[in-house]
Amino acid sequence: MAFALGAAALSVSTLSACTTQEVLNQGYIVDPKSLELVPPGSSKEQVLLALGSPSTKATFDNEVYYYISQKRVRPVAFLQPRLVDQRILAVYFDKDSRVERIADYGLKDGRVFDFISRTTPTGGKDASFLGQVLSDTVADTGGPTSLF
Repeated sequence: MAFALGAAALSVSTLSACTTQEVLNQGYIVDPKSLELVPPGSSKEQVLLALGSPSTKATFDNEVYYYISQKRVRPVAFLQPRLVDQRILAVYFDKDSRVERIADYGLKDGRVFDFISRTTPTGGKDASFLGQVLSDTVADTGGPTSLF
């Protein structure tokens, strides 16, 4: 009986050692202190100095810098990481190349959501782009995919 209890305790401790969760962050990780350095009215140079080069740029009516990040979790060391969150920090410029506004997009309840203004963007080219990038994180199999 003591041998069986000892073997069970050993197997439980061995299994618990394998269940350490690993969090992997890729892309641009938003730093609130850096965002404070680019208030509305800042120049593109100030944005590049504070936030670095964007992941991608877009030109719709005015230029937009997009900083994309992903958070993946590996529940056990030998499993593939699973995408749990993807965010897009968008810096919008006006016609004078000054920061007009900043948005932090992600998915909330399956819809594109701006976590700064607490709103869902309306239609348009920008909303289509954001929806496409954020919805691409879920594959046909129901599992997430990675942009990196």
